[in-house]
Order: sequence, then structure tokens, then C-alpha cells
Amino acid sequence: MDFELIAIALGDVGWIAVAFLMGLLAKALGLPPLVGFLVAGFMLNLYGIAAGEIVRKLSDLGITLLLFIVGLKLNLRTFARPQVWGVAASHMSLVVLMFGTGIYVLALVGLPFLSGLDLHRCLLIAFALSFSSTVFVVKVLEEKGEGASLHGRIAIGILIVQDLAAVALLAVSTGKWPAVWAFLVLLVVPLRPLLLRVLERVGHGELLVLFGVMLALGGAQVFELVGLKGDLGALFLGVLMARHRKADELAKTMLGFKDLFLVAFFLSIGLSGRLTAEAVLIGAAVTPFVFLKSALFFGLLAAFKLRSRTSFFASLNLTNFSEFGLIVAAVSVANGWMDETWLIAIAVALALSCTVAAGLSVVAQRIYARHRGLWVRLQRSKRLGDDQPIDMSRATVAVFGMGRIGTGAYDYMNERHAGAVVGVDVDPTRVRHLRATGRNVVLGDPSDADFWDRVQTPRALELVLLALPNQAANLAAIEQFKAMSFGGRLAATAKFEDEIEPLEQAGASAVFNVYAEAGAGFAAHVTARVSSRRIEDARRNSE
Repeated sequence: MDFELIAIALGDVGWIAVAFLMGLLAKALGLPPLVGFLVAGFMLNLYGIAAGEIVRKLSDLGITLLLFIVGLKLNLRTFARPQVWGVAASHMSLVVLMFGTGIYVLALVGLPFLSGLDLHRCLLIAFALSFSSTVFVVKVLEEKGEGASLHGRIAIGILIVQDLAAVALLAVSTGKWPAVWAFLVLLVVPLRPLLLRVLERVGHGELLVLFGVMLALGGAQVFELVGLKGDLGALFLGVLMARHRKADELAKTMLGFKDLFLVAFFLSIGLSGRLTAEAVLIGAAVTPFVFLKSALFFGLLAAFKLRSRTSFFASLNLTNFSEFGLIVAAVSVANGWMDETWLIAIAVALALSCTVAAGLSVVAQRIYARHRGLWVRLQRSKRLGDDQPIDMSRATVAVFGMGRIGTGAYDYMNERHAGAVVGVDVDPTRVRHLRATGRNVVLGDPSDADFWDRVQTPRALELVLLALPNQAANLAAIEQFKAMSFGGRLAATAKFEDEIEPLEQAGASAVFNVYAEAGAGFAAHVTARVSSRRIEDARRNSE
């Protein structure tokens, strides 16, 4: 028995217990639990506790699985949009120039903590602060069910462009270029048909999970062997498997494992180094500049003809610093280009900015609704094609959220109200697929007030079925219907018993528990089929 390993494990379990308690407290305060995890890391740091081996390994595994899942949901067409690569490149250049110049001027003035920094170090610090957190943004988008929305896809696209830029610069700055045979990773592409065939045969249980973990870790290992960042290998394998009919199921199956491992990532941020008063002061002083980053994102996205709401929510998601900043800072410290104090200061700024961003995400809808007139005035008069008017004038029934439940509800209602049913979904790929099958589906988000501005005669609707990804999305949609003084009936889906009452209090006429009532629906379906067969058999016998 390895008692040393048990001691290490028990120590890490103690830290995880602290993270759980702080996450529970954050949830009670109306903040995402990850804020509590960040605070737990810094609390433990104050007591001189460093990250254990298990925490570090779980953190790395969480990031790898996260990027694999992002790849499973990634549409490469997103990168072709200038709103992604154009905004990412412009924003990074402006931030490095502005932040770097500002820090250098303050260093020349002799400001404490900055004196002695040359221009190269100032630009390096600015570069580390120019990124937004991929882990944080994807996590928040998943919790709110907005990963497939336009602003979610734009934000994720920008983050991946930033990560690629960071990998390139790290290779140049450290002199660690990819191996000459790095291009051989492209040989994985011809294996895609074989991998997809295996995906179809693994079923829906533990083999599916194991296959996903194998792909994520295998892709990371292959990329690291040729001198490329392993996390990009996981992303690459995820993209290869994307667009398959089981890709979404694979992503959902792995979410629980990814969430568990990411707890270690947020915990490890606070445990990344010795916390000093100097580092805390620098990190706290840097944090407010995250709002300048956000303002630049909003201005650039609006300049590229995105709607004010899309620009606002994408910018709000990106209102944070990044774990990549820690990687850049760690490499700089190892090479003697930066003092270790800056590494801890960036960790403090990352934690504080994520806390700020988490709080903003909770009240984002209210902030936009309260100042909507201002945001609309800031958008360009000429916008993208997805801002055209939407004709729903002939629809009396609308189904929002065209996943499996929503599509089933649409088909059922369309059999009884042919031509008077419309489906709405935020995922353009799903909308195109459903349209190809002959269904009347439009692209939109019911929680978006601007979407309703584009809808012609929405008051013709008599019945609305909300089958959105989670309770938060359903509640936000109900708020929009209340703001429009909607006089029809609202029905919503819930996954858990404790979600029913809040939906009813918000204004839902009926709430369907998709798990609890699935059995009743199954029995009703079977009864109807058996009854119809008996009637048909009786008719045949009488003939």
C-alpha cells in the first residue's frame, strides 16, 4: 500500500471540500459556483498551501476535455466570418499597443512596482492581459444554454483565434518550434471515417465516455509529440468528430466529467504561487482595465455590423483575463523576462475579473433591457443578413427550442394545426437541417428583445411551447413575453421537480417535467396505438 499517495489524495480531498463549501456559498449569493472555487484557491494560498499533484493533473485534464467538447460543437464556418478573425486580430493589436504603452509610460514616471520595466517587458505583460478566458466563457455559455447563439459562437471563435495566436508567440519567444514532422498530424484527417464508424458502434453507455476520453487525450498526446500544444490536439479531434449525429450526445455525456475536473482548474489559479501584498495590489489595480477590453470588443463588433445585443453579450462574455496570460507569464518568469510577482498579479487579476464577469452575466439581460435605447443607437444602420424581418403572421402556435423534445412537440402540433405552427431555434445548423426536412423553422432567440422587433405580428400567437436547454433560458423567454403583454398560453419544460414552481410563478400556464412525465406520455402513446389497432381489427372482422 502506498501510504504517501493516500496522504496526497487526502490532502487534495480537503482542498476540494473547501472549494465545495465556497462554491455552495457563491451559489447561495446568486453567483456561479466557479467564483467560490476561485476564492477557495486564494484562501488556501493565504495559509501557505500549494497545489497538489492530483489537483494539477485534474486541472490539465479538465482543460483538455473542455476543448475537445468545444471542438465537437464547433462550426468551422464561424472562423470565416470577419466578425471573428478581424475582431480578434484588431482587438489584440489595440490592447497590446494601448496597455503596453500605458505601462511603459508609468514605468518611466517611476510608479512603484513598475519602475525598471523596459518596453519589451511592458509589451509582454500587455500581451498576457490581452486574452479572455476560454474556460470561463465556455462554462458560462453552457450554464446559460447560449453556446449555439450567435453571440456565443462569435465569442468562442474569438477565443480560439486568441489561443492560436498565443501558441504561435510562445513558440517564437521560447524557441520551441514544432518538430519538422508536425504536419503529419494532418494524417489523422483520413482516419475520420473510421473514427465515426467506431462512434456509431460504441452505444450510449460507458464505452461512449471512454471513447471520448481516448480521443481527447490521444489528440493531445499526438500534438505534444510533434511540439504542438496538446490542448489544440484535443480541439482538433473534437472538430473532426463534429457534425456527426452522435457528436452532441458525446458532448453531453462527457459534460459531468469535464465539470468535475474544471473545479481543480479554478482552484489551482489561486494556488499558482506565493501570494504577497504587492502582487494583490498590482492585480487589483489591473482588474478595472478589463472594462476597457470589453468596450473595445463592443466597438469592434458593432463596427463589423453585428447587432447591438449580439455585440453587447459577446463583449460581456469576454470581460475577463485569461488562463493563457498565466502561461505567458510563467514562460516569461522561467526565461527571466518577468518578475515572479507579475505571475501572481496576473493570477489575482484573472480571479477578480472572472468574479466581476460572473456577476455581470447574472444581470446581463437586465442591464441590456434597461439601457437598450443606448445600445441600439451605438449599432450601425447597415447590419448583417440575419437581422432581416421574420414573418410569423400565419402562425398561431410557436415552439421555441427545436431539440429532440421541441421537434417532437412541433410535429405533434403540426399534425393538428397544419400550416399554423412555427419552430424557433438559436442554432443555425439545426435550423438548416430542420428546414431541409420541410419544417417551418426560423433562427432566433426568444429571450432577445431585438428578435421580437424583427417578428411581424407576434400577437397572432395563441400558444407558445418553451423547450429551451435549461430553466434560465425558459425564464428569460417568459420575461420577454410578459414585457410584450402576451395574452396567449405559455407552456414550458423542466428537467427537475424544483424547477416547476419558479416557472409557474414567472407566468407559465403549464410546466411539463420531461423526466417525471415521460412514463405517462409513453403509456398514453402505447394505449392510443393499441386502441387504434383494436378498432382497425374490429373493422376488418366486420367486413
